[in-house]
Amino acid sequence: MRALALPVTGFIDPGRLWLLAIIPLLIAAYIVLLNRKTSAGIRFTNTSVLAMVLPKQSQWLRHVTVALALLSLVTLIGAWARPNGMDKVPRERATIVLVIDVSQSMIATDVAPTRLDAAKTEAKAFVASLPTAYNVALVSLSGNPSVRVPPITDRTALNRAIDALQPQDGTAIGDSIKAALAALDQAPKGTDNSPAPGMIVLLSDGANNAGQAPLQLAQDAAKRSVPIYTIAYGTDNGYVDLDGQRSRVPPDPATLKDISTATKGQEYSADNVSQLKNAYQSIKSEVGYEGKVKEITATAAGVGLVFALLAAVGALILGARWA
Repeated sequence: MRALALPVTGFIDPGRLWLLAIIPLLIAAYIVLLNRKTSAGIRFTNTSVLAMVLPKQSQWLRHVTVALALLSLVTLIGAWARPNGMDKVPRERATIVLVIDVSQSMIATDVAPTRLDAAKTEAKAFVASLPTAYNVALVSLSGNPSVRVPPITDRTALNRAIDALQPQDGTAIGDSIKAALAALDQAPKGTDNSPAPGMIVLLSDGANNAGQAPLQLAQDAAKRSVPIYTIAYGTDNGYVDLDGQRSRVPPDPATLKDISTATKGQEYSADNVSQLKNAYQSIKSEVGYEGKVKEITATAAGVGLVFALLAAVGALILGARWA
């Protein structure tokens, strides 16, 4: 299903907009006529006689009717200038690299049954919701990130790889971005040898503690026009018991936000399964569509017609009161 067109971005025939200059003149004429009517009414000293001669009208209805007529004129002039809008249409092809944190903190149970198990389930649901023509790659985020699956359209193989993810030591967010960019390089090119649009979806539940600086690699992604959508996963109260010691494992939303901002992506937070599901759904709506300029003259004319019809209804009501 195609999304609705966004607000006007320009006009094909902007020179026709000069007609809008008549709007201030019409408003000024309306104000002058109102003042003349008020002056004429002052001549009648007997207001009861005036009420018998001129039936009482609703002032607000008259003003609203005039305003609707003017709005209709403005909109129709805009339609005559042939406006363009930005329409969101499904991408024909794309490559998405799914980066999933598998550090030891992912065994925390603040997201039931564990962070990792819940992340696997929702990651597979996200992959299943993507168009079948999309290539999807999988990168595991740990102290030693690796490309588990190169860009493929085989959802069964991808799901098996997701199910096989196991906890590992360390959290190298920067290195995981580097691995994701390497995975994008393996994506099939188009018939014209052009690379498919690429994007990274990165889920992490902790702070970077190994490898290269995340923002440095985020800049590399930005140079390649690869947006990174991040999910700060888990609660501030999450903890794990390792080697007989309990450690808190809160996520680091600030770093993930900086990454998404630097790459013109979007950041999300999820501290339960429902929020994680919503985050993936929101990301799908972002990565599954692209902006396309489209003429929306018919839409603008339709809006102008609605304003005109409402103005006509107001005029009929006012006319009936004079009958």
